[in-house]
Amino acid sequence: MNQTRANDDTIRKTRIGLVVAACIALSLLAGYWASAHPPFPSPSLMEQPRPPPQGIPGDIQLYYVLSSIFSTLNAALLVFLLVLYAGIYVKRKVDFTLWLTIFCSVLLLDALTSNPIIQWTFGFHPSGLGPFAMLPTIFTSAALAILLYLTLRY
Repeated sequence: MNQTRANDDTIRKTRIGLVVAACIALSLLAGYWASAHPPFPSPSLMEQPRPPPQGIPGDIQLYYVLSSIFSTLNAALLVFLLVLYAGIYVKRKVDFTLWLTIFCSVLLLDALTSNPIIQWTFGFHPSGLGPFAMLPTIFTSAALAILLYLTLRY
């Protein structure tokens, strides 16, 4: 009996490690991509660096990279949660897990549409963002990490 419990704990720790590693890898990849594709075209070698357009703060590049990292992290965590909840629903057919699956789907759509990489893909560029524009995304990342931990633990 103790051997089975030890194996279950090892498998759980391995899964958590794989989820964390995959989330970190995806976030770093998003950060690299966002750094390589700035929100505004950079000047050529012969041009003088231009200040940001009227009303756009100079730290937009930092926001763009951090927002790309954290919204990609949120999307990755939500995909893992969605798979976990769907698996629980298939096994147990509990309505609560169906609603958790729907909840995760909506949050996944939120994470995808708030990702600057997705916005850039559809031709939209950031403008007029305040210095605290990325804080909600960071708090969402923390909440999703806690939700994932609780889901894997219980």
